[in-house]
Amino acid sequence: MKGYLKLRKRSLEILNSKLPKDLSYHNVRHTLDVANVVNQYIRREKIETHNAYLLRIAALLHDMGFTVTKIEHEQKSMEMAEKLMLEHGFPLKDIKIVQGLIKATRVPQSPQNYLEKIICDSDLDYLGRNDFYEISNLLFKELKNASIITDENEWNKAQIKFLQTHQYHTVFAKKYRQPKKEKRISEIEKLIKK
Repeated sequence: MKGYLKLRKRSLEILNSKLPKDLSYHNVRHTLDVANVVNQYIRREKIETHNAYLLRIAALLHDMGFTVTKIEHEQKSMEMAEKLMLEHGFPLKDIKIVQGLIKATRVPQSPQNYLEKIICDSDLDYLGRNDFYEISNLLFKELKNASIITDENEWNKAQIKFLQTHQYHTVFAKKYRQPKKEKRISEIEKLIKK
């Protein structure tokens, strides 16, 4: 898709230079992880080329709003996506689809179509992966730095609540991520001090 590679380069430049350094989870590493998982879905599900590019763009831009705000960042990400995509010659129809994909990642997630289900499951793929603890510790550090979480016990309680209410949306994630996520719930429950 014309303009995609330039948009990718520009979005990574913005994320690398403007994301606050105290974001240990919502950083370029997370963005690239989501983009990588999206690419796995594209190959596995044989997503047609145009939709594949829109998914890739949304993965790159879904947390762009963190460069400006930590509150309602999805809304800011949608605004920034529109600006960047217009600058790179994308039609309004594609911009609206990408904005819908970004909006779908807002927690609690409520995807409205199959592409939105893919980006939602890509965004929280780690919940059912072997690197869960490594990644969740980065989120704990980020939330602790922001004084949203005070200690590990409070974090574990918050994680249990989140993991129990979170739902995967794609057949793949339900089959291959959900079982490990359920295992994490029982592991973390044992860590909670009453």
